[in-house]
Amino acid sequence: MLCLDDLPRTRFHDDPRNRVEELFRGKVLLEAASAFLHFNPTGMVQRMLHRIKYQHDQQLGLELGRHMAEDLKASARFSTVDLLLPVPLHPRKEHHRGYNQSQLLVDGMREVWPVENIGEGLVRVVRTPSQTRRNRLDRWMNVKEAFVLPDPEKLRDRHVLIVDDVVTTGATLEGCVRALAAAPGIRISVYTAACA
Repeated sequence: MLCLDDLPRTRFHDDPRNRVEELFRGKVLLEAASAFLHFNPTGMVQRMLHRIKYQHDQQLGLELGRHMAEDLKASARFSTVDLLLPVPLHPRKEHHRGYNQSQLLVDGMREVWPVENIGEGLVRVVRTPSQTRRNRLDRWMNVKEAFVLPDPEKLRDRHVLIVDDVVTTGATLEGCVRALAAAPGIRISVYTAACA
């Protein structure tokens, strides 16, 4: 069980000038952006995300998703979200891991916030190497054409919340937003479990 009192929560949701939103300002158009927790490379959040991503602790991923939703759903800035979209993994990487950690977060979120999930709305077509030790430019070049939106009409006039585990430079999420922008009338927000 996660103890919320021990988690370094950001409380960014209602602040339009928060650190996550500032990552995207002037690059892509977003309705809102936020993160649930602060990330420290040697802290509790890093260990928790590592357990979800690399040690196959899917129950922890679902529980974290439930807490993320409880924290976000009261925010007026995110109140019109009507679709959750996990950042996709390349099919080979997802097959190798056995699941998509972002989809786990979405599944947990939907247990307490019954918003539609569109897990196949965005497709990762390029298998990119790990972003972990890359600078911002390298990260952006790594993912700039990695995502494709196969059916833009499916997302027409929707408010989509892209969900991911952690945001550092924002390059992966920016690639997702650029691909999603092909949908007519779409509004896009971003929410991550943690912000580095």
